[in-house]
Amino acid sequence: MRNVILLLSVLIPVTVLSQSLHIRKASSVITLDGVMDEPDWQLAETAGHFKQFFPSDTSYANAQSEVRMTYDDQFIYVAAKMFNLGPRKYVTPSLRRDFRGEGNDGITLVLDTFRDRTNGFMFGLNPFGVQREGLIANGGRISTDLSLNWDNKWYSSAKIYDDYWVAEMAIPFKSIRFNEGESSWFVNFYRIDSEYAERSTWSPIPRNFDIITLAFCRELIWDAPLRKAGTNLSFIPYISTGVNENFAEGTPQEKSFDVGFDAKVAVSSSLNLDITVNPDFSQVEVDEQVTNLDRFEIFFPERRQFFLENADLFADFGMDGTRPFFSRRIGIARDTATGQNIQNPIYAGVRLSGKIDNNWRIGIMSMQAGEIEKIQLPSTNFTVASLQRKIFSRSNIGMIFVNKQAFQDSINGEFTTDPLTYNRMIGADFNLASRNNVWNGKLFYHRSFDNLSLDSAFAAGASLSYNTVRWSLSLFSRNVGANYNPEVGFVRRKDIVQLASTNWYNFYPKSSQIQSHGPGFDFDMVGNQQYGFLDWDANLMYRMRFKNTAFWNLRLRREYTYLFDEFDPSGTNGIPLPAGSDFVNNLIVGEFTSDARKPFFFNISTRSGGYFNGSRISFTGSITYRYIPWGFISINYSLNSIRLPQPYSDANLILIGPRIDLTLSKSIFFTTFFQYNNQLHNLNINSRLQWRFKPVSDIFLVYTDNYVTESFTDAEGQYIQQGSPRLRGVVFKISYWLNM
Repeated sequence: MRNVILLLSVLIPVTVLSQSLHIRKASSVITLDGVMDEPDWQLAETAGHFKQFFPSDTSYANAQSEVRMTYDDQFIYVAAKMFNLGPRKYVTPSLRRDFRGEGNDGITLVLDTFRDRTNGFMFGLNPFGVQREGLIANGGRISTDLSLNWDNKWYSSAKIYDDYWVAEMAIPFKSIRFNEGESSWFVNFYRIDSEYAERSTWSPIPRNFDIITLAFCRELIWDAPLRKAGTNLSFIPYISTGVNENFAEGTPQEKSFDVGFDAKVAVSSSLNLDITVNPDFSQVEVDEQVTNLDRFEIFFPERRQFFLENADLFADFGMDGTRPFFSRRIGIARDTATGQNIQNPIYAGVRLSGKIDNNWRIGIMSMQAGEIEKIQLPSTNFTVASLQRKIFSRSNIGMIFVNKQAFQDSINGEFTTDPLTYNRMIGADFNLASRNNVWNGKLFYHRSFDNLSLDSAFAAGASLSYNTVRWSLSLFSRNVGANYNPEVGFVRRKDIVQLASTNWYNFYPKSSQIQSHGPGFDFDMVGNQQYGFLDWDANLMYRMRFKNTAFWNLRLRREYTYLFDEFDPSGTNGIPLPAGSDFVNNLIVGEFTSDARKPFFFNISTRSGGYFNGSRISFTGSITYRYIPWGFISINYSLNSIRLPQPYSDANLILIGPRIDLTLSKSIFFTTFFQYNNQLHNLNINSRLQWRFKPVSDIFLVYTDNYVTESFTDAEGQYIQQGSPRLRGVVFKISYWLNM
């Protein structure tokens, strides 16, 4: 008994201490070389005893890891040692920054600097020394709450040994936001290991949640209150030159030369001011095209750096498909004569965002877009303001105001400030997140205003989800008025009332192959007062996840569609189905993703069966081959065979997107992306050579070309010859990140 008591007296303090990590100031210089020989690493506390997250969450990780932290006046230092069970190789998509996915190796640091378990920073490194960094919003509830499009300056080194590998990071205090005077943050570390298909975390996370969730982070305790990291100003100028030729419009070749800059000013350690003057986004990778068989607008995510930090303060109001603010409305205008989107230059913009204190967040943005004489668009101002208040442990209430207005008619000079040419929106959201992440939800009401002052200009919605190891249940509803019109937002459908629910049950068998499986049921009903039901579908589902990261999902669906407008389901501008017709169909929806750790892996999904008054068989997905670590070749595809009775049009729609991604080193990247789309009669080529000559400082050479793939007659009756070029351009750009 005495021995037992003695053993417990030793173990209990270790268990208590393991719930937090103390970080002490370094007494000597830390060198990033993958060799942990500095005295400070020997004295630092160790975060070890990682728990499995996948495939199970009930045991310690087979491949263990140890992480230590220290700091000085400028940097936070992290040293991590990842042990193996024997000789092995490592997996990475390429040497390109911001790797993602289950088929990788890497160690990741998650920092919740404001202790709100809602917003965080993520920094990761793989055995090849490839960095990734990102922002976590909404508590990391789902994988899309992590954005890897955010870039910032930090330093690292990695080194591979016989039976382990080491990662060292140096993160500048200036690269993150935090409250001055704080004595603790929240922190977690997670490791993805390709050899054992294992994911593990220092602070245990139940496997029914996402590995980036902030609800379970542990405390990082500083040995002294944090001070502001001195003057914090980043200046990022650029020079861009290029040439473009629009063959479709027959306009002469245009040459361009642009100079501009971005700047980041730390108003405080937790509040950031972004400034942009004449921004250029030519280096941003082109959007991946999709075959559009939908009656509604398609959403494409934001990739531009200026809009990314604290993006949730602006972009996460409402819910998917009903967003009052969508930043891609700024800098892109629509030509109503052709229906095409065209680039709208931005003169300048400012954006203040971040934390006022532990409970309040603020976001204010104003941008001035240029005029476009061709479509009679005057220079327009976009202003957005949001305010968010934390309540309870992880929930918050937010308000947003959006204003779009041309303060001067720069085309015709007819007014200086015209109150009749504006579009505004005001709204409020309540976001629910329980302490243990089991309950999440949202409640919102938004209203738009314009010079027409019409009724039914509102959107409202509510959602609630319950997530445990066994059950995943969700219910949401929305009501969008017929005249709701936030011109700077994204609204797929108006004049609807919608109710939907998705429910799963999970089994965790004692199997050497299967990690989990289980049945599900969901439904989605959309209608309005005038027509009754517009759409509904009901699905019986089953899914299975394998321990090797493979996954499949199958659903049997019965759906109903009512057309309140005429519509051509072939997507070929053929004879449309008449308004007022309705259809009931049965179909199969399936998806399979192979083992993502292999050099060759693929994804395939299908939606096959009844389709309006005919049938449709579709296959979409991707095929990838990785030549580790130098890059990969992939093909995205979408194949649709549509068969409709006479006199309606059949269609065989093909979208093929081969991509070649070569990483000659960790700083030189070459990407070529082809997209053949017979629905648009277009072949697009986008090639991009990038040299990251210093951290977050780049030289880009971008070539874009478009060709007509089939002869056709356009909407104006003009005959377009196959093989004709449409638009061709070359851009050369240099940007440099300077900390001052």
